[in-house]
Amino acid sequence: MIDPSEFRRVMGHFATGVAVVTSCRSDGTPAGLTVSAASALSLQPTLMMVALDRKSQTHAWIEQSGYFGVNIMEEGRGETLARRFATGGPEEKFRGVAWHPQTTGAPVLDDALAWLDCRVQAALPGGDHTIFVGEVVAADTREGTPLVYYRGGFGRFVP
Repeated sequence: MIDPSEFRRVMGHFATGVAVVTSCRSDGTPAGLTVSAASALSLQPTLMMVALDRKSQTHAWIEQSGYFGVNIMEEGRGETLARRFATGGPEEKFRGVAWHPQTTGAPVLDDALAWLDCRVQAALPGGDHTIFVGEVVAADTREGTPLVYYRGGFGRFVP
């Protein structure tokens, strides 16, 4: 088996999009974290998947609520939000951040380049993560340039 640090180094060469996955706590307050493990899974039915560390607080809140939002970050302000949601405490993450609830109740960030609102259909074991599969019940996008993550840093996609 490959050493985890070597695996991380090699996978760092795979450029990914950056997303903030959101849900709500039991009291209705928003919660979220930055992920690079988010992907479309199926067109029929429309399914999205995200992988979250089982130790994260957002993981527990998605299990409890049964829904999640995927907010695809845009270059510029998106990097600031991605850093905040990657490292900030639960109370700081949404402080001063404009958002609105979607169909399921999932928080959608107003500054997201695109967003998907998902109802959990399955939760599958994935090592130290859980792979949440969600049916997309609503989604939208706007014009902009996506934020990417490559070799431990943020960048931009240049078409």
